[in-house]
Amino acid sequence: VQLQASGGGLVQAGGSLRLSCATSGRTFSSYAMGWFRQAPGKEREFVATISWSGGSTYYADSVKGRFTISRDNAKNTVYLQMNSLKPEDTAVYYCAAAGSIETMAYAYHYWGQGTLVTVSS
Repeated sequence: VQLQASGGGLVQAGGSLRLSCATSGRTFSSYAMGWFRQAPGKEREFVATISWSGGSTYYADSVKGRFTISRDNAKNTVYLQMNSLKPEDTAVYYCAAAGSIETMAYAYHYWGQGTLVTVSS
C-alpha cells in the first residue's frame, strides 16, 4: 500500500484546511487509517483514526471538536478536515494504514510522506 498525503499549506489562526491521503492498491477498504503529526523538535503524535468502514472514529483530545477524519473507499482516499486551526497545530501531518483502529504509531504498517501545515498567529 502506497500513501500520498496532500493539502498542507500556510493558513492563519482560525482558518481551515483539508488534508487528503490517496492510496494505491485494491485493499484500501480493509485498512483502518490514521493521521499523525510531528512538530519541529517534538515526537510524532496521534491525531485521528477511522475504521475500515468509516463507522468508528477516534481523536486526540487536542483536536476533538475541530478536526474531522473521513474516508471514501470508492476513491481510496482518507481526509482530515481541520477547522479553527491554532498555531500549535503547526506540524508535518502524516497519514498511515493499520490493520485495525489504533492510536499508537507502531501499530501502523504503511506511512505517507507527510504534508506540512503551518498556522500563523
